[in-house]
Amino acid sequence: MSRRYFLSSLAAICLSGILWISSSSTAQAMGGKLPIINQPAPEFRLPTNTGTGQVALTDYAGKWVVLYFYPKDFTSGCTLEARRFQQDINKYQQRQTEIVGVSADSVDSHAEFCDSEGLKFPLLADTDGKVSKAYGSWMGIYSMRHSFIIDPQGTLRATFTDINPTAHSQEVLVELDRLQSVKT
Repeated sequence: MSRRYFLSSLAAICLSGILWISSSSTAQAMGGKLPIINQPAPEFRLPTNTGTGQVALTDYAGKWVVLYFYPKDFTSGCTLEARRFQQDINKYQQRQTEIVGVSADSVDSHAEFCDSEGLKFPLLADTDGKVSKAYGSWMGIYSMRHSFIIDPQGTLRATFTDINPTAHSQEVLVELDRLQSVKT
């Protein structure tokens, strides 16, 4: 058994014990306030696994963005969620939408995770939790499983806090279709 596998398994066990509160008021108190719908999304600039240095929300001006926060690379729920986004990436591209993942893992961990899972979207390293806190998605040392849809003008249009990793991408696509039909 590799050390990385062992540590990831241990992290998954620990996370399963604490993440059950992710949609409760206790988790909300730990993570802070969620940003307000129909207001400007909190700005961010974080290092990415893609080798392009840092990525900021302003880099996506004119495009829809699905900004999703997740606890840990290589854990079961996070891997399922990432795989579903990757499976649906063409559907997002057809909707002029970029997928961006955020967790407290390092750039190197994100690079390994993307290579391992064949992910073609950026993962951002929020190692100090600053951006996760700005989005009300921080739980001490991990990002909580939250997602946000941001419109081309940088306005927050939808928030997801009670997430099933297997079905989440489809849920986001349905909401994205609803939002885009309202905007046109």
